[in-house]
Amino acid sequence: MGIEVTPHYTVPGLAAQDAGSVIELLQQRLHALNDLHLTLKHVHWNVVGPHFIAVHEMLDPQVDRVRDMADDVAERMAALGGVAYGTPGVLVEQRTWKDYSVGRADAIAHLGALNLVYTGLLEDLRALIKTVAEIDPVTEDLLIEQLRDLEQFQWFVRAHLETASGNLTTAGATTEIEAARQSVQ
Repeated sequence: MGIEVTPHYTVPGLAAQDAGSVIELLQQRLHALNDLHLTLKHVHWNVVGPHFIAVHEMLDPQVDRVRDMADDVAERMAALGGVAYGTPGVLVEQRTWKDYSVGRADAIAHLGALNLVYTGLLEDLRALIKTVAEIDPVTEDLLIEQLRDLEQFQWFVRAHLETASGNLTTAGATTEIEAARQSVQ
């Protein structure tokens, strides 16, 4: 897209070039959170089966918190002197992952797929935290708080996928469709 991210000014004590680096990293984070919020609503609307109500009601608080996280990231970008691009076109153009691939399905199948979504998101977030830690401790703190909540959300998802012996029914799955299939076998 060729968007200039180095701000003309930023927060005191942080160089504009460093702020630009953080803004650029946060833009991908904003895309990930906006995508997650929409994916969670998609799952919420398309779950069926005997676990419908439990999963349906579990997801709305996650949606609300993820939307708050996106707002926090966008506001941090603005505080650093940047622009938060939150339109669907920019998200689709700049994201580095494929769209969620499960439609109407059993609630547990969706959770199997959603577990992989959370895994990818959390791995990316941990890498981002390591990168921004060297530049901006305020952004690092914001991201650590989000990591804590997202890990808890994945724990909620995984509790539905765990066997009595402590194994995940989706172990070894590499695609959402594969995870969805494994979770209901």
